[in-house]
Order: sequence, then structure tokens, then C-alpha cells
Amino acid sequence: MWYSHGDRALRILPRDEKFYDMFTELAKRLTGSASILQEMFQSPTQLDAKVTAIKGLEHEADNLTHDIIDRIDRTFVTPFDREDIHSLASELDNVIDLIDGTARRAQIFRIQKVRPAAVVLAEVLARAGCAVEEGVRDMKNAKHVYAISEKLKSLEEEGDAVYHEAMGKLFAEGSDAIDVIKWKDLYDKLEDALDQCEDVGNVLHSIALKNA
Repeated sequence: MWYSHGDRALRILPRDEKFYDMFTELAKRLTGSASILQEMFQSPTQLDAKVTAIKGLEHEADNLTHDIIDRIDRTFVTPFDREDIHSLASELDNVIDLIDGTARRAQIFRIQKVRPAAVVLAEVLARAGCAVEEGVRDMKNAKHVYAISEKLKSLEEEGDAVYHEAMGKLFAEGSDAIDVIKWKDLYDKLEDALDQCEDVGNVLHSIALKNA
């Protein structure tokens, strides 16, 4: 036979499919936190409660990410490259960290009146979160993952257009300097989270290509 005894062992040993379930759970935390953030910008009257809820999901995501990375070291045969498992877990966790950071800044800034562009950006981010979860849930389907990757790219471009228009308007209005600083920071963080969702799509695309 062309393969060695070691190769034969790898072919016989089952791959640890648990990683797929763990990634789905991580993606669900992303979708959940993005949805709460959208609600928070739509109606900031329950700001503290929303921030607390997002922090709870962020903490769960940190634990899941730790468990995934720890499982890599304890697993003999992974479903795909170890580096890709680590990368996907990190990229997903990064999105949730950015969402958490955005919510906490809104709380620190004591946001009461929300700018319309922030509501739109948060809505685009929530859609991107749903797309990420959809891609992760069906990541064994390469064709579907490619479509999700393109969708995330399109959503990032949509958000980018809103971001640039919002920033231009913010500075053109000659608003209070403190208000400008607050909203520039919040717009930046929302855009960063959208960029990170696109990065997740790129990792999923790369994994699909390697394993098609």
C-alpha cells in the first residue's frame, strides 16, 4: 500500500466533529450580541441592561474560544487544519469583543439620543452576524460558504458607505466637540465589527477551499 502505518492510523481514527458544534455555539453568541446591540441603538432607554446582556454573551464566547483552542491540543484528528480552527475561533471571538466594546462605550458616553446612522450601522452588523452564523452552521457546504463570504463582503461595503456618509455629516454639522468625539468613536467601532465579520467570511472561504 502507498500509505504508512501512521497514515493508516489517521485514516482509521475518527475526526473530532465536536468542533462544528462548538463553532455554532460561538456564532450564536455573536448573533445574539449583535442583535442586542441593534436593539440598544434603536432604543437606548435600557442601556445598562443591554450592556450587561452583551457582556454575559462575551464572557460565554471567551469560554467557548478557550475550550476550542484547548481541544485542539487534546485532539489527535481534527476535522480541518489546526491553524484554521484557531484562526476561526479567534476571528469570531474578535467580532464579539468589538460588539462588547461598542456597547460599553455607549454606556460610558451616557448615550441618550441616538444618531440615525448608528441605528443603520447596527442593523447592518446584525445582518452580518446572522450571515456569519449561517455560514458557520453550514460550513461543510463549500458552495454555501462561498455565497456567505460574498454576502459578508457586500454587507461590509454597505456599512462602509453608511460610515463614510455619517462621518462626513458629523464633522460638517459643526456639532459640540465632545459629541463629535463620542460618535466618531462609536462609528469607528461599529465599522470595525463589520470589517471583522468580513474577516470571518474570508477564513470560512479559505477553509472551504482547502476541504472542498
